[in-house]
Amino acid sequence: MKTILITGASSGIGLATAQAFLKAGWQVGCLARRADALSANFGGDDNAMILPADVTDEAAVDAAVEQLVARTGRLDVLFNNAGTFGRADTIDGITLEEWRAVVDLNLTGMFLAARAAFRQMRRQDPQGGRIINNGSISAHVPREGSLAYTATKHAVTGMTRTLSLDGRAFDIACGQIDIGNARTDLLQGIIDANPTAPPPSMDVEHAAQAVLNMALLPPEANVQFMTIMATKMPYIGRG
Repeated sequence: MKTILITGASSGIGLATAQAFLKAGWQVGCLARRADALSANFGGDDNAMILPADVTDEAAVDAAVEQLVARTGRLDVLFNNAGTFGRADTIDGITLEEWRAVVDLNLTGMFLAARAAFRQMRRQDPQGGRIINNGSISAHVPREGSLAYTATKHAVTGMTRTLSLDGRAFDIACGQIDIGNARTDLLQGIIDANPTAPPPSMDVEHAAQAVLNMALLPPEANVQFMTIMATKMPYIGRG
């Protein structure tokens, strides 16, 4: 039975992805800050391991990986998913505290999770594994008022490319999925607030299945970058 660690597993894309992997028969380490939400979503599943932790806490992330591997024996995949958009504003309205909060979660948190996973994948026997970073369409074209979020997602793309190179010697593949307008609770709120002109959207399950498809590839194959989005999003060309 294969094992995946999913960060940000208590809601949104992380929750949907964890549920998809559990349905597919994987052992799933479910990591998020909200222990109550993790328990409510996964408490009755023997293949789910609840790992309350803040991805910006170095010791907590390392301990979570060690705890998961102590139970499963190895780590096959990390879905590096936890992130936040932050408050929308132009640069002159963003405080340093707000900037650092987004960078800490979206970039440093991803670094810490990737480092802990890479370390484990490098030392396990057989060696290797796969890291899937959750990027964003903002890594290609940003939304207005998304400076901190967009900057971190561009940085995640750089992280993905470098991990792909550095992992080759240890059979560690790294890819990135950029998701556009999956219907999470957050997006549903935007849809409900705009009943006459809701943004184009897709079921979050499609994003979860895309991550599963990336994870199911054999070691010699890798999806380096995947974009999955609502078909009619204003992304291609002029709209």
